[in-house]
Amino acid sequence: MEQLQQSLLELITQTATNMPADVRRALKRVLQMEDKHNRSGQALQIIGLNIDMACEREQPICQDTGMPTFFIHTPVGVNQIAMKQAIHEAIAEATRLGKLRPNSVDSITGKNVGNNIGPGTPIIHFEQWEEDEIEVLLLLKGGGCENKNIQYSLPCELEHLGRADRNLEGVYKCILHAIWQAQGQGCSVGCLGVCIGGDRTSGYSHAKEQLLRPLDDVNPNPVLAELEERVMAHANDLGIGTMGFGGKVTLFGCKIGALNRLPASFFVSVAYDCWAFRRLGVRLDPQTGAIRRWLFREERPQRLAEQENIPLTGREIHLTTPLSEEDVRKLKVGDVVLLSGVIYTGRDALHKYLLEHDSPVDLHGQVIYHCGPVAIKDAQGRWKITAAGPTTSMREEPYQADIIRRFGIRAIIGKGGMGEKTLQALKDYGAVYLNAIGGAAQFYAECVTDVEGVDFLEEFGVPEAMWHLRVKDLLAVVTMDSHGNSLHETVEEESGKNLELVASRR
Repeated sequence: MEQLQQSLLELITQTATNMPADVRRALKRVLQMEDKHNRSGQALQIIGLNIDMACEREQPICQDTGMPTFFIHTPVGVNQIAMKQAIHEAIAEATRLGKLRPNSVDSITGKNVGNNIGPGTPIIHFEQWEEDEIEVLLLLKGGGCENKNIQYSLPCELEHLGRADRNLEGVYKCILHAIWQAQGQGCSVGCLGVCIGGDRTSGYSHAKEQLLRPLDDVNPNPVLAELEERVMAHANDLGIGTMGFGGKVTLFGCKIGALNRLPASFFVSVAYDCWAFRRLGVRLDPQTGAIRRWLFREERPQRLAEQENIPLTGREIHLTTPLSEEDVRKLKVGDVVLLSGVIYTGRDALHKYLLEHDSPVDLHGQVIYHCGPVAIKDAQGRWKITAAGPTTSMREEPYQADIIRRFGIRAIIGKGGMGEKTLQALKDYGAVYLNAIGGAAQFYAECVTDVEGVDFLEEFGVPEAMWHLRVKDLLAVVTMDSHGNSLHETVEEESGKNLELVASRR
């Protein structure tokens, strides 16, 4: 049991911190395809640097370490009850060490359990096979891309695409729509796992299983292989780009499976995964639990970044908190900001709280960062932020405008953009939305020079607490300004037109 638990801990750690070899190769191609001098190109350079930093430091690639999902094959006779216990202990230890963020929340009380162990966490799928090894595959899929999963029931009407019928052309339309609807909120560039058929439950499960396939394999079903190739041939013509900034590359993989279905049902289930595509596996000795060999992992990963630091143009705008309205009104969509000073993290729980209560700190002129960091204490008992990328901002759309108005906030940092209500508040009250690079947890942790305080840690848990972070030169792009302009609206509109053109091709 001790050796098995250690092997599982190593699998969890490596999956959270070390990108799979096939994903590295795919992202290397993406880096070469995009123009380095546009917004998407700069974002990709940050992504490459972040992947290298995470591997070298053995720290999480993305601060959202996702829902641990295990797919396990065992020989007949292996004690799956004991193995499940070993997985739970390894998950709890990985969380204690900061390799996983405490992500498991009681859905009734809202309480974070703190160790990632609870009903439904982690997810474990066992299946027996006739081989003499144990195979364990682990998928860590974060909440941002999980929220962009989508399921279609054919026939249906799709925006920009019209009717999708119960045939492969209808399936193709659904897949294109799934890519388009994700925009930058799922941390594009992304990868899709797709299931044609099944029921509502089995369809999603089989779609996620497609993400276990190597990106460079060929589907054994020639019909599905042709459909995968067609998607990959046209998806990047949508122009969504990295983080939804616009660009040449939006998708780097599409894997499709099929299940039988009921006559009355025709589901197309799409599991969207982000660029931080964390999936590794091991083959274990069934007697000792020791690792015999790794799956998907390179022994000596090649660096993705071409240099140690992101090249700056000299046109970046340096700002220090607190911000004045004059500072903010000067900013325009497309400006790149380097932000220094104290900022405050705030996610779902804090936004809901601030609608009904006063803030524990004066937020006038301040910056709210949509971020749920990984935070651990050092040997002296001081908090250290070890991963700190942005979360998807759209979840805060019901709250954000009121909070901007009530507290005089000048800037929001997040990813994926926000809606009309927030855009109007930015214009009315003199504030701005700054899009950080989703998933770049190590890149942004490097910007945090000190943790000056934390509120609501006991009440909300680590990800949802209000962390007071002193940062230096935190890089983000203005994508919604105080003049009513939104890059997200522009890219969504233009990519919608492209979607219509792409779907018309045969």
